[in-house]
Amino acid sequence: MRHFLDFEKPIADLDGKIEELRLMSGPDGLNIADEIARLTEKADKQLRATYAKLTPWQKTQVARHPQRPRAGDYVAGLITDYTPLAGDRAFAEDQAVIGGLGRFEGRSVVVIGTEKGFDTESRVKHNFGMARPEGYRKARRLIELAGRFGLPVLTFVDTSGAFPGIDAEARGQAEAIARSIEACLEVPTPFIATIIGEGGSGGAIALAAGDTVLMLEHSIYSVISPEGCASILWRDAAQAPAAAEALKLTAEDLKRLKLIDAIVAEPLGGAHRDAAAAVAAVGAAISQALGPLLKLEAPALKAKRRAKFLEMGREVLA
Repeated sequence: MRHFLDFEKPIADLDGKIEELRLMSGPDGLNIADEIARLTEKADKQLRATYAKLTPWQKTQVARHPQRPRAGDYVAGLITDYTPLAGDRAFAEDQAVIGGLGRFEGRSVVVIGTEKGFDTESRVKHNFGMARPEGYRKARRLIELAGRFGLPVLTFVDTSGAFPGIDAEARGQAEAIARSIEACLEVPTPFIATIIGEGGSGGAIALAAGDTVLMLEHSIYSVISPEGCASILWRDAAQAPAAAEALKLTAEDLKRLKLIDAIVAEPLGGAHRDAAAAVAAVGAAISQALGPLLKLEAPALKAKRRAKFLEMGREVLA
């Protein structure tokens, strides 16, 4: 069953009418194909009009859509011969970060993702995509493994942020995130990160400091959630829409600020409306980005990556 967001109510109403008419039609029902076709066309126009002018807060809602493809969907759709690897070799296995070895278009790669889950049981299992220190230490271990064996790294980021619990802080959350970022910057092989949903704070950057950062059209990437920002600045989480506007968290904003490298178009109405098409589009974008990177030697690759991140913000400050 399709889940509609608050701003999609007119579309939901039309879809409901179309479904009612379809149930009425058939061998023993009325021939109302023309009416169904008319309403379908109207719903399509409404969908196009709505998604052509989404606000940053509405994009935030789309990025969090419960039926949006997760990291596991991209791994299943793009990676063959996938072998998951577990544990940080220090404390425990963190299910919020998935990763392992596989093949992308026949080439061996290391793949890592933050996994939110798709129903109540899986979301609890994956801690809603909020990793603890052991998750980032596992990511670091896999990135270093990729460097050791000369394998490109592909990451799929979808997290509201790192887990903020006392136990995570006690085990060195900040240090684990910093070390993961360091591993991203130091790996001597191509590194492509894709923001597929939410890119929240250091929990996202820990897996996204790559040579090429891709971002799905309706995903978000920010230092803090709109609700968190509103609670700090206005002492009122209801100001989240205003915070989303101010944070410049959309793909268009970040591309203009040169903080990401490319935007991957989503199916009309968001990735959740056609998951297979969204996965295929991401695969094509990764393939296009990976080709030039494979031609670079390790020293040149690392120097280019370093220069890219040092350059961020200079034009804005100037």
